[in-house]
Amino acid sequence: MTKILIATEKPFSKHAVAEVKKVFNTAGYEVRLLEKYQDKNALLEAVADVHGLIIRSDVIDSEVLGAAKELKIVVRAGAGYDNVDLKVADERDVVVMNTPGQNSNAVAELAFGMLIFLNRNGFNGTSGTELRGKTLGIHAYGYVGRIVAHIAKGLGMKVFAFDPFVDKVVIENDGVTWMDTVEALYSECQYVSLHIPANEHTRGSVNEALLSKMPAGATLVNTARKEVIDEASLLTIMAEREDFRYLSDIAPDCKVELEEKYPERCFFTPKKMGAQTAEANLNAGVAAAKQIVGFLEEGDETFKVN
Repeated sequence: MTKILIATEKPFSKHAVAEVKKVFNTAGYEVRLLEKYQDKNALLEAVADVHGLIIRSDVIDSEVLGAAKELKIVVRAGAGYDNVDLKVADERDVVVMNTPGQNSNAVAELAFGMLIFLNRNGFNGTSGTELRGKTLGIHAYGYVGRIVAHIAKGLGMKVFAFDPFVDKVVIENDGVTWMDTVEALYSECQYVSLHIPANEHTRGSVNEALLSKMPAGATLVNTARKEVIDEASLLTIMAEREDFRYLSDIAPDCKVELEEKYPERCFFTPKKMGAQTAEANLNAGVAAAKQIVGFLEEGDETFKVN
């Protein structure tokens, strides 16, 4: 019998797990659940004889892949997949997929939730700032970026976007101003929302050269990955510009220093919260299950990333 493991240190909701199991039960697969595990050995033991694996932010490195002797496919329920060692997966003939778009609305709403929270001074009763009429730059116009643009336009913001992988016509058809360089985007926009992946080309790419171009009252919102920020540059900008603010749903390594020095100009969620909604849980989990069944039964590799 085909065996599937759902390994989630940060578990799906109970409803999502039930719906995921339904997909696998219909296919006649055995489903195992490993939740809130604290010891990597528990994961190593659990993957030993499974054919398919669903994860969230769980790290699937060479050791895990080496222990999973029967593994055919790993699906990261979410967009980012930098927590999976793609090179080793390739070497072991394991297909890796993600579920693009399933968490996008949740991430986009979180970006604006954090923005409004900081703009209203943490709802402390003092006078804040509105978003209407302000300029918003979207750095990477993928699934999340498109929804961010839609929400921003609804709020009356002027929206700009840079993405070298998206055609200018696509961006402009959404009523968004296309920017031909990333430097132009940062120079134009008081607010920038980051949606780039973390890879060899993007790690540390949001640096002093870019941040220093932002106009007065600048705010950077990061719901992507902390690794894309050059933290030395971030510390420099925060020190030099009293108007600069930073928001993220994944705390930087310099979190303590930022919170101690600039408590009113930064905010970080306690853990990565982008996908933490009931809807995103359900959408990503069920999509992951269907992709595993589609691959194992029909060889469908639509969302393969390696």
